[in-house]
Amino acid sequence: MKQSDNTPAPPKAPRKGGASFIFGNACILLATIFWGVNVSFTKALIPSWMTADGIIVVRLAGGCLLMWLASLFVKCEVVERRDWLKLGLGGAVGLFLFIFLFVTSLRYGNPIDISIIMTLPPVFVILIGVLFQHQRPSLLEYAGIVLSMAGAVVVIVDGKGASGGSDRLLGDILAVASTLCYAFYLVILEEPTHKYRPVNMLRWVFLFAAVPALFLVPGMQYMPIVHTAEAVPWLEITFILLCPTFMAYFLVQPAIRHIGSELVSLYQYLLPVFATLSAVLMGLDRLKWMQVLAMIVIVGGMVLTNLGKRRRRA
Repeated sequence: MKQSDNTPAPPKAPRKGGASFIFGNACILLATIFWGVNVSFTKALIPSWMTADGIIVVRLAGGCLLMWLASLFVKCEVVERRDWLKLGLGGAVGLFLFIFLFVTSLRYGNPIDISIIMTLPPVFVILIGVLFQHQRPSLLEYAGIVLSMAGAVVVIVDGKGASGGSDRLLGDILAVASTLCYAFYLVILEEPTHKYRPVNMLRWVFLFAAVPALFLVPGMQYMPIVHTAEAVPWLEITFILLCPTFMAYFLVQPAIRHIGSELVSLYQYLLPVFATLSAVLMGLDRLKWMQVLAMIVIVGGMVLTNLGKRRRRA
């Protein structure tokens, strides 16, 4: 059947072979580096240069503007009526609340702890599937979930006894809540992801997230970064806006097409590595053996979960 002139052509199928495999891995590796460094840069800006609310506004309002500018160069599909609720919830809860809790957690916690906890979304995705979608994971998947949650508990308990006391504990708890919101984002937008081009879906998701973020604008004019000519804080917030907020979303899509979603998901476990390296190099934190232990436990749990998922599907 001849394609209608008003219907955008579907993306071309990726080429098979070594070049395609290398390209897909390079895309998701670069996105993971962006997300890891983002943890340290955000921590460096709060509270010396910016408030948590200020960073949230820049990421969501600025990201929304960039997404809509990018959509001008792409022919976008018409969004179906039944998908508007998913896009709205994905933006308001999955994106706004996720970034709000994540940035606020960095105000209280340390970047290494937060980055370790940020490996938990796959666990919550499985739990949401069990509770609300009546999925039945295998025993190996359950074992992986329990092991990963144990690693998160190690981080939180260690944070409770560390310097900073309740503040660091509060940061860890907020980080766990943010990962739950991100898991909700992945679940609620799974179907629209396969129906619409990335820039088409993301421009609406960011718009629904930017609306509540506008209520955080009052007071931004008093942030120290507004009244300084120093280059470092401006370079850091520019990186946060362009790389982990904008470019990373577009790097994930070709990675999934070239190497598959399962291999892409494994790169999530490298996030604490890049966050730790950047935090140590920037002098924001020092690596402790309990953090290394928690990282190993969580990664081990995720490996078990993925093995169980593959066996169940096979």
